[in-house]
Amino acid sequence: MHKKGGVSHMSFGSLRQGSLIAAALVGLGLLSANAIAQGGPPPVTVAKPVSRPIVEMDEYTGRFDAIGAVEIRARVNGYLESVHFQDGATVNAGDLLFTIDRRTYQAALNQAQATLNSRQTEFDLAKLEYERYQKLTQTGAAAAATLDQRRQTFLAAQANIAGARAAVDTARLNFSFTEVRAPISGRISRKLVTEGNLVRENETLLTTIVQLDPVYFYFDIDERSYLSYQRIAKQTGNNGNGKGLPVAVQLTDEKTFTHKGVMDFTDNRIDSATGTMRLRATFDNKDLFLTPGLFGRIAVPGSPEYSGLLIPDEAILTDLDRRYVYVVGEGGAVAQRPVKVGSRTDNYRIVREGLTKDDVVVINGLQRVRLGGGKVTPQMIQLPNVWGGLMALQPAQGGQQAPK
Repeated sequence: MHKKGGVSHMSFGSLRQGSLIAAALVGLGLLSANAIAQGGPPPVTVAKPVSRPIVEMDEYTGRFDAIGAVEIRARVNGYLESVHFQDGATVNAGDLLFTIDRRTYQAALNQAQATLNSRQTEFDLAKLEYERYQKLTQTGAAAAATLDQRRQTFLAAQANIAGARAAVDTARLNFSFTEVRAPISGRISRKLVTEGNLVRENETLLTTIVQLDPVYFYFDIDERSYLSYQRIAKQTGNNGNGKGLPVAVQLTDEKTFTHKGVMDFTDNRIDSATGTMRLRATFDNKDLFLTPGLFGRIAVPGSPEYSGLLIPDEAILTDLDRRYVYVVGEGGAVAQRPVKVGSRTDNYRIVREGLTKDDVVVINGLQRVRLGGGKVTPQMIQLPNVWGGLMALQPAQGGQQAPK
């Protein structure tokens, strides 16, 4: 399992798990004193490792960002007449936000419409005369030159009415721009211009809107981690971009990774300046609790699913660079067993090598093992199941949900 910055990336710490284990050992001190007084081997608490499917998790720091953001600017010149929202409110696409003085644009629209009506009259007359002279020319009652003049007048009237219609459309569009509406749904900022001020087309910033549901979470991974994920993806037949991979985020004031989301983007190149790759996950945010700009720690699956063994971290002893546990055999005989360990989650440590699921491991009372001269009186307990964080992001193979 990787370590980022010298810290294990399976640290889903939970005081509750430690309390459960401690509660099972409340009477051990009294039992030990009685056993030693009677001359028997000292009692120790033993248990078999927890065996279950495991997906190891890596942790990274990142920041939430809006999935969409818009700067609301005036699209016509004029004096700001009214504001139709409360600062910081949630708005929907199409909601009216600002009104700019409409009288000038209403007058321009009326004038454009009147010009269109005039051009329509001219067009109708030119069309009528052109059609009349077409018939007269066919009977020889009118000269061809006169028909050509009427045709020219008709085409000019046709072009004039097209220009008048375009002028009406422009005036109507400018008139509609006096009502500034929300282009997206989201949370609006404060008004940046007070009523009565002059706003300028495409220059004056009125406010901003950010889209909050769903919300993005951006984070960077180092080059070694990226290569490791690529190799895992190659082994599992994944396309390598991580899209759809389940992830979870823990906020700075939270103790567990409670916010569930999915990966949806991996950048197309390593940043040559930092040696990192930018990734993004998407999270539902129906209650709008996750605010753009918040920091958090994201847990990303860092291994394929496999069947693993876990024991409490305090059961593992260290001798220089060697890790070992005490294993109890027949008749209470105790032997050291070298182990290779992996990441830590809650008060459990993943054991990669050295144990089987049927081994009986000394969990508590390690200091008493030497008192018995290689013999102990085992007090068997069943370890509480591992916290769901290890597999909370996806069900175990076969569709069985991970325990909570």
